[in-house]
Amino acid sequence: QVQLVESGGGLVQPGGSLRLSCAASGSIFIIYDMGWYRQAPGKQRELVATITSGGSTNYADSVKGRFTISRDNAKNTVYPQMNSLKSEDTAVYYCNAAAKTTWYTPSSNDYWGQGTQVTVSS
Repeated sequence: QVQLVESGGGLVQPGGSLRLSCAASGSIFIIYDMGWYRQAPGKQRELVATITSGGSTNYADSVKGRFTISRDNAKNTVYPQMNSLKSEDTAVYYCNAAAKTTWYTPSSNDYWGQGTQVTVSS
């Protein structure tokens, strides 16, 4: 079992910054992609940013230039640094990891955190 523990969410004013973190723990053989998704009320869950085990990143157009994702492979932790936050960034943010728990599993599984609320409001 892989557990993702998220932290760093909260209330921030427009233009402010937040840094979220997501630490993976449990039975882990290897973690491939890690990333963050978000879901605002009445909207579909959408990609925010992802990062591979080698450090290659991908960002949604809506956050490109404002958010930066990084990871610490030794700690199995991923960090999105969110700057210049806007009201439209308000959502529940979910950590995601693609991982194998054993070497012999045929494919990786997706694991999700419980979600953390980010509210951008003055």
